[in-house]
Amino acid sequence: MSEINNNDNIEPHYKHQLRRLMSTLKWLVLGILIGVMVGAVGAAFFHGIKFATEFRKSHEFVIFLLPFAGLLIVLLYRLSKDFEDTGTNLVITTISAGDHLPIRKIPLIFVATILTHLCGGSAGRESAALQLGGSMGHNFGKLIHLDDDDCKIITMCGMSAAFAALFGTPMAAAFLAMEIESIGVMYYAALIPCVLSALVSSSVAMYFGTVPDVFTVSIIPEFTVVSAIRYAVLAVLCAVISILFCIVMKKSGELYKKFFKNPYIRIFVGGCLVVLLTIIVGNNNYNGAGMDVIELAIDGRAPYAAFALKMLFTAVTMGAGYKGGEIVPALFIGATFGCLYSQIFGFNSALCAAIGMGALFCGITNCPISSLLLCFEMFGYNGMPYYLLAIALSYTFSGYYGVYGSQKIMYSKFHNKYINQKTR
Repeated sequence: MSEINNNDNIEPHYKHQLRRLMSTLKWLVLGILIGVMVGAVGAAFFHGIKFATEFRKSHEFVIFLLPFAGLLIVLLYRLSKDFEDTGTNLVITTISAGDHLPIRKIPLIFVATILTHLCGGSAGRESAALQLGGSMGHNFGKLIHLDDDDCKIITMCGMSAAFAALFGTPMAAAFLAMEIESIGVMYYAALIPCVLSALVSSSVAMYFGTVPDVFTVSIIPEFTVVSAIRYAVLAVLCAVISILFCIVMKKSGELYKKFFKNPYIRIFVGGCLVVLLTIIVGNNNYNGAGMDVIELAIDGRAPYAAFALKMLFTAVTMGAGYKGGEIVPALFIGATFGCLYSQIFGFNSALCAAIGMGALFCGITNCPISSLLLCFEMFGYNGMPYYLLAIALSYTFSGYYGVYGSQKIMYSKFHNKYINQKTR
């Protein structure tokens, strides 16, 4: 009798293991498919942004078209019946609450972001990438009739793939999608598909000519108590700057909506303000993404006030309703603030800029694992102790602020306590 009972117990266990195997195989296939599709679209998006940036730099008059590009962006969203675009926040709530991501988001964010960069709006490209990839993943999941839980995972796959395609940082991309929605909780069920989609997407995008964002940080001082304190102070200051950036970004949108109820007027005024600021500053350093200024910061040659001006330009641009993202501007702000710190105290400019970028990224996204991996992929592993310390300090000292209002802080940063509150 006992032998029969043992056989009865083996069969359910066997079936359970078979279901796990089939599920793993399913996500292996889906992760690769999403990686190929999003990688190709991400490469096209990369080249679109690159063309727009090069055209703007060689035809400086297009900055005066920014207000009219804004009108076109609002018109496109209105024609698509997208009256309240919440950007990356919608992708985040799709993961947490299963909100629908309409397929029209794909061409909308693609075109609107390129228009913003073409005409000199101060914006990044990663929020657009997260929306683009998330929407592709979500709608592909619906097309093949995945259930709601699997649709959340495939949405994360799309986000990972798009971020990897544009930045060439598959490690950071894989973990960012799993980490960004609920701070303190990691969606490890999505590990295999997110890793695969990020790796495949990055390879596909590079095949089509994308270039990873890599910066040279070759001279790393020995990690001692004195050097640790020097660069720890910078990390804490960057955490404070990240709080300021989050506040400015959110308040700018609120002020625009308070004074300009009509979205057409709002974005037109915002475009005019960016044009006016550009004329006052006298150069194009703060239009577009500003990757060339990040290079200057690495070399220790960025203007002293660059971090503050980029914050102003980005708030004016994004608050008005232009499309793009906040992460590349945050990297710009971190790099130039780190450069300023190095200029004041005579420290290593490349390391200060790298720490500033990693700390700002962590401060606004609340994603420490992704931030550390991003540092490794962008700057190399030699500065590991400094990046590790900087990100730990930035994550803690940035408090409960974040650039994405849909994020939830599930566990306290200061106590072993479940709090489940949204970012400020």
